[in-house]
Amino acid sequence: MYYNRPEYTTDHMSSLIRVTGEGSVFAVPDQAKLSLGVITENKDVNTAQRQNNEIMRNVIQGLLTMGIQNKDIQTSLYRIEPQYVYENGQQNLKGYQVNHQLQITVEDVGGTGAVIDRAVSQGANSVSSIQFTVSSPDAFYNRALSLAVNSAQQKAMAISRDLGVTLNRFPVKVTELSKGFQPGPVPYQGAVLSQGSPVPVQTGENEITARIEAEFFYTP
Repeated sequence: MYYNRPEYTTDHMSSLIRVTGEGSVFAVPDQAKLSLGVITENKDVNTAQRQNNEIMRNVIQGLLTMGIQNKDIQTSLYRIEPQYVYENGQQNLKGYQVNHQLQITVEDVGGTGAVIDRAVSQGANSVSSIQFTVSSPDAFYNRALSLAVNSAQQKAMAISRDLGVTLNRFPVKVTELSKGFQPGPVPYQGAVLSQGSPVPVQTGENEITARIEAEFFYTP
């Protein structure tokens, strides 16, 4: 938890003190979202597609045998692009690149590295993102929200003591200003992978924050 010291206002006509409060909690991620896939290149576009499709079928089958469910495997990108080279000031067609990416949800976050290893062993050669999340963020956010309200209350009480007035400790209005979910690390963003040693994955923690504005009545 942390507190800032934002500016406050007092409205003497309405006998109000207006403050902001912030709260923050940390959560250990319990699931991962991966974007990984297969990139193939060939002079012939049909051959590039066929090679890509064959490898991707192997990748998906490998994921299914690990217990990843079909509902947690979704195509996020399928793109075919011509590849050019420049020679003697001229643009010449080199071939075609086929890029097929999957969005995969891993419910057992501890198995994230093993999922990547299996996909690579079946022919996957790219990982564009790894994001660690919590499956029930609202529960953590509500805790951060309570801390934010407490932060605002403590500030209002401090202000009322400085002003020498009596504070109604219960706010008459609370406005939710913002909420934030800071994901864990992305250890292999943009990487192109090849078979090798097991992938070491660290989940870290997610920071979940809440920020509110509260208004309190006071009497002189």
